[in-house]
Amino acid sequence: MKQMKPPTPVVGGMPRPPQDGGEATIRTTCPYCGVGCGVLASPDGRGGVAIKGDPDHPANRGRLCVKGAALGETLSTDGRLLSPRIAGAEASWDTALDLIATRFSGAIAQHGPDAVALYVSGQLLTEDYYVANKLMKGFIGSANIDTNSRLCMASSVAGHRRAFGSDTVPGQYEDLELADVVVLVGSNLAWCHPVLHQRLMAAKSARGTKVIVIDPRRTATCEGADLHLALAPGADGHLFNLLLCHLFDNGRLSADFAPHVTGIDVALAAARHSMPGDTGLSAANLERFLTLWAASEKVVTVYSQGINQSDTGTDKVNAILNCHLATGRIGKPGMGPFSVTGQPNAMGGREVGGLANMLACHLEIENPSHRAAVQGFWASPTMAERPGLKAVDMFRAVKEGRIKALWILHTNPAVTMPDAARVARAIRACDFVAVSDLWATTDTARLAHVQLPATGWGEKDGTVTNSERMISRQRAFLPAPGQARPDWWQVAQVARRMGFSGFDWAGPAEIFAEHAALSGVAGTLGSDFDISDLVDADYDGLAPVIWPQAAQKGGRFFGDGQFHTQGGRGRLVPVTARLPEALTPDHPFRLNTGRVRDQWHTMTRSGMTPRLSQHLAEPYLEIHPGDADRLGLAPATLAEVESPRGRAILRVMISDRVAPGHPFAPMHWTGETAPSGRVDVLVPGLVDAVSGQPASKSAPVSIRPFAARWYGFAVTTGDPRPDCAYWAKAPVAGGVQLELACHSLPDNWSTWATALFGGSAPTTTLSDPSRGLYRFAVVTEGRLRAALFVARDPVLLARGHLAGLIGTQGQGVLAGRPGSNQPDPGITICACLNVGQNTILDAVATKGLVSVDALGAALGAGTNCGSCRPELAALIARHHQRHREAAE
Repeated sequence: MKQMKPPTPVVGGMPRPPQDGGEATIRTTCPYCGVGCGVLASPDGRGGVAIKGDPDHPANRGRLCVKGAALGETLSTDGRLLSPRIAGAEASWDTALDLIATRFSGAIAQHGPDAVALYVSGQLLTEDYYVANKLMKGFIGSANIDTNSRLCMASSVAGHRRAFGSDTVPGQYEDLELADVVVLVGSNLAWCHPVLHQRLMAAKSARGTKVIVIDPRRTATCEGADLHLALAPGADGHLFNLLLCHLFDNGRLSADFAPHVTGIDVALAAARHSMPGDTGLSAANLERFLTLWAASEKVVTVYSQGINQSDTGTDKVNAILNCHLATGRIGKPGMGPFSVTGQPNAMGGREVGGLANMLACHLEIENPSHRAAVQGFWASPTMAERPGLKAVDMFRAVKEGRIKALWILHTNPAVTMPDAARVARAIRACDFVAVSDLWATTDTARLAHVQLPATGWGEKDGTVTNSERMISRQRAFLPAPGQARPDWWQVAQVARRMGFSGFDWAGPAEIFAEHAALSGVAGTLGSDFDISDLVDADYDGLAPVIWPQAAQKGGRFFGDGQFHTQGGRGRLVPVTARLPEALTPDHPFRLNTGRVRDQWHTMTRSGMTPRLSQHLAEPYLEIHPGDADRLGLAPATLAEVESPRGRAILRVMISDRVAPGHPFAPMHWTGETAPSGRVDVLVPGLVDAVSGQPASKSAPVSIRPFAARWYGFAVTTGDPRPDCAYWAKAPVAGGVQLELACHSLPDNWSTWATALFGGSAPTTTLSDPSRGLYRFAVVTEGRLRAALFVARDPVLLARGHLAGLIGTQGQGVLAGRPGSNQPDPGITICACLNVGQNTILDAVATKGLVSVDALGAALGAGTNCGSCRPELAALIARHHQRHREAAE
């Protein structure tokens, strides 16, 4: 078997000089969100890598969020899957690949091509995506390939195609800096796309950009907004219908752009059914929004998961697009609708047809001439003739036994799919499952018959496309550990073993060239996606490039009134908006889900570094004070959250940032980090009828207190799986920390602690059985190895202090707090510079600080990546508000 040597990484065609005696600095791209930030990676020659933002990359201009800044701390190969495994036993690549090819070929021969499926990921590079799509659609002859991008932006794709005739993002990031008004709807930009938020806040400071945030929650993004509209959950379609009517009624439609669009009359007729009361907004706030949007020519409307993750997500997208099309505020500097994606290569996946209902290069799978063109280019024996199964339907087909062989690449659907417990059961029961991943211990990988070791960020070589259509290189700067291989290579090897030709590339550069050449064919058919000018580009030295490359378009689409519909005109789509279905007495709450600032997806990468877990270290339920009071939930206790599909136990966070009846919970925790904190087990498999995207933000649930008999906190150098109803694990320097709780008491606390500590009996004990207090520590060879703290109520401790004692003499550990000469900094707010909440509040109070910049000057907080600046502003504001109230 031919092994490929990765190309020498270069920067703009030339290596950068070594730094500090290490290897050359490599230009690459961040593997987290869809902003697509450029990164400078500088290996030190001793196994470490220094990470900086690339000042020359147009997406971030040197900025990085805290996750990107911490990338160098996530590159350990400890625990990695380093060789193929079959049924848990090590195997050779030949054996594993032959088995996959045999099982796929057998299922196809016996049951037809639709009996097999690939489920892929926005973590794949474009070259990986291209190879998988080519195999499935052009050679196996089924479109049963879908991606976890279905969970985040499929409704945007569907809305674009209905309105524009193509899945085209019209604008550029710089439009946020050129606009007079930026509307953020269903987007917590400050946490989910921090570098874009920093660019927007800089524009606001420099030129007075007005920022409107539309979100039922008062998120961190609201701290920098001029107006927060706490919309009724799910009412986005009504709001933008009302805006369309307001624009028409006040003569704000564009007469110049009118010849370039169709459907205004039917769109208006449908919009008239929306009433102001549907929005849940006050008349004053609604009028302020309508007036400001209508009166400002340069308006950008940024939308994300709060729009897409809905059973009416496509209609919500089109309600937004309607307003921009009707006013001609699209495709010109400083104006237009803007879908920001959640994954680093969601756009690249869309470009190669990675979704089950798309064909390569934005061509249409339903179009016979498009199919024929792609089949002819590939010289493939067949071609899928109809859309395949979208993610939710795909796993239903797995459960029902219609899919006999499944290959999952770089994603964790046993955690992230709606109705996740059912999905896990379906994968477990499937006849044959292969998983390609970095780790054998993910919830999904544990269910596979074959596990294939994949390369990860820093080891992979290829391209990604960000939310503004910028193609950037990810370059390898580390050797692949063990026998890990790129995803494209794995898929190509299986294709060849299945007897298919056309999969014999020497490396990703050849795949990219083929992809670019196919895009030229697509361009002749009218596709917007044509990067054929890059066929002969210097792949190793490829600089970031935005398509289209035509200078007259300036990187934007549709400003000239030319669309990709059959008649060349943009289409306004009639939207009959509706709110989510009414709740029932059995499930009277509507659960919103989302992300936290410092973690990513299921934390297989971000969860490796302690500093990213210092901000929010366990799954939680953010619930309104009135709801908490009515339910008997106290701060820091636990709540049982239940839906008809599953149950989760979450830490209670009482906050008026959420509306009554609409709690929020983040989605990052897994069976590896908090088995009872998996949120997607609660989410129904309800999808948008057009896009197939799941409704992840409106699960009907019931909530009640978890009847804990005891709560605990532990730090240990081990990696235990505690025997208790609730536990959540997070990394600390030298070990892990654990939050614990249970509804029953152990027979003997010392014995239970010994089991938790991997058989090491406590060497120091403090107990008060009458009060339910127990504290244990293990000190061996003069070093603290573990400590456990138990109480009847949530344990009040200086957690950061205790984590820092691991590996030290552990002096005073059972006190649970630092001495009087060591103040407790509190929970970490600024993860970059490790500045805690107590430190911040003390500085605000004693030094009279009134701004984030003043706080940065005093403590450094917020001066590095800037991701924490909205929270710093909120802390300062709350402190001074309380001071004013106390004075009154």
